[in-house]
Amino acid sequence: MATFTLHLPRGAKPGDPAVLEDAVIVKDAFSWGAFAFTALWFFFHRLWIAGLLVLLAVIGLNVLLSVLDVFPAAAFAAQVLLSCLIGLEANSLRRWTLARHGSPVVDVVHATDKDDAEAKFIARFLAPTAPVSRPAASPLLRPRPTAQPVLGLFPDAERSR
Repeated sequence: MATFTLHLPRGAKPGDPAVLEDAVIVKDAFSWGAFAFTALWFFFHRLWIAGLLVLLAVIGLNVLLSVLDVFPAAAFAAQVLLSCLIGLEANSLRRWTLARHGSPVVDVVHATDKDDAEAKFIARFLAPTAPVSRPAASPLLRPRPTAQPVLGLFPDAERSR
């Protein structure tokens, strides 16, 4: 099961089906596309600033490795590690960019694939919401009034001295 996030424009009211046309669903997982294509994946998803930063990081790493005259196997390992980092953080950067452009996270769901996640999002978004009632506070959960301030993790042990 994977985790998906739903991004809608600010001010979207639950139950309005017209808002779902602008919905974006982002999977919270490793991005194989960003791992393989690095900056091109970001440009494809219209993440211009992140794409430029990733492109600069890849070029900077290659320049640094060539200036330091690193062994080719070590240089390849460093490039693979950078690609792994990009693949791990790509969808987080996509969510951050969507929130910055006015489409914050509205809902989170666990689903087997994107189609299942979309069906769950639509069912939740279009379902009428019931008013939420808060339970009354239990008298057992109220804190005891103490005359002395509590110092440390074991206040009873301090009193026994």
